[in-house]
Amino acid sequence: MTTQRTDSPALIRIVLAYLVVYIVWGSTFFFIEKALRSFSPFVLGSIRFFIAGTILMSYCWLRGYKLFLKPAVKDALLIGFLLLFVDMAAIIWSEQYISSAIVTILSSATAIWFVVFDKPKWKENFSSLPIVMGLLFGFVGVFMLFAEQLFTPDNSHSNKDMKLIAMVVLILGTIGWTIGSLISKYSKEKRRNEGQKDSNDLHVMVKTAWQMVSAGVSFTVVALVSGEYARFDLNAVHPVDWGAMAYLATMGSILAFGSYIWLLQHRPATEVSSYAYINPIVALILAHYFTSHQVTALQIAGLVVVLSSVMLMNWNLYRDNKKFKILKRAKRIKKLRDMAPKSSIPRIVEISNFNSKHEKKNKKGERVGDDHE
Repeated sequence: MTTQRTDSPALIRIVLAYLVVYIVWGSTFFFIEKALRSFSPFVLGSIRFFIAGTILMSYCWLRGYKLFLKPAVKDALLIGFLLLFVDMAAIIWSEQYISSAIVTILSSATAIWFVVFDKPKWKENFSSLPIVMGLLFGFVGVFMLFAEQLFTPDNSHSNKDMKLIAMVVLILGTIGWTIGSLISKYSKEKRRNEGQKDSNDLHVMVKTAWQMVSAGVSFTVVALVSGEYARFDLNAVHPVDWGAMAYLATMGSILAFGSYIWLLQHRPATEVSSYAYINPIVALILAHYFTSHQVTALQIAGLVVVLSSVMLMNWNLYRDNKKFKILKRAKRIKKLRDMAPKSSIPRIVEISNFNSKHEKKNKKGERVGDDHE
């Protein structure tokens, strides 16, 4: 009789966390577009991240987390600038001119830039046929979206030009997100290689709060310098747009991210990364039914191509996933059963069970060896 792990979260909590990550994150692009009716881009980012950063930092303080450690805060401020300011500024500014659906699809193509800019993994990535194919598919998908905006009939050439500029700005923003993510990744590896312990680091929620503070300050500086705050009329804000702002700050920046971090602690990373396939679909549905933007067949085709490219670029991760290996083994055993004489089936099952036990025994021995090292 098997016993369930006491620290394993209930299925309903896992399902709810996935629903938040899938739907809330996918809907933030739609709510940004709605909030832009009353808020200029950098004012929107300023208010959003100051609200989110204040709430999250207060939560961390109440939980008793350590709030300041100079090296960790320094890294968090830089990463927050690249991830939450550069990328989000590009997204918010672009949504003045292009549909939230287009923005989401282009944002999901960020996997392209991880392959292009992750220099230490160039040899591994560019020697893998699925990754190279995924990279080519990704560029084709992006080109399809550019073509859709370029050749769609428009009453004004200036509007068409601004759409293309917005798409270029958005791509530059996703590159900023990629560089920030890679800096975060390799700084962690560097600290690990130098033997620094987790006690010398801040909690992930505290670092996220500092990232939001960094973004909030950056948005505020630009909004002040550009004159957006000088032109901002608090009385002209529609009540429903304050609702969109509150949704972005709490649901989008805190609840969705918190659910994402929680899922990473309890579920495989390859499974959690499935949000990259769901978010654009959610945004496309919301744009189709609740905005004036037309969702075209070319946009849908571009979405399919981009998501296919993301799947191919992550193929090695899926292939090495434990569940995927178990599924492959089950299919192989089923094929042997179908091919083998009836009398040999018990023997096949016996060999399969022996192999599984042998693999577990070897893995256990490897772990023990690693611990002794």
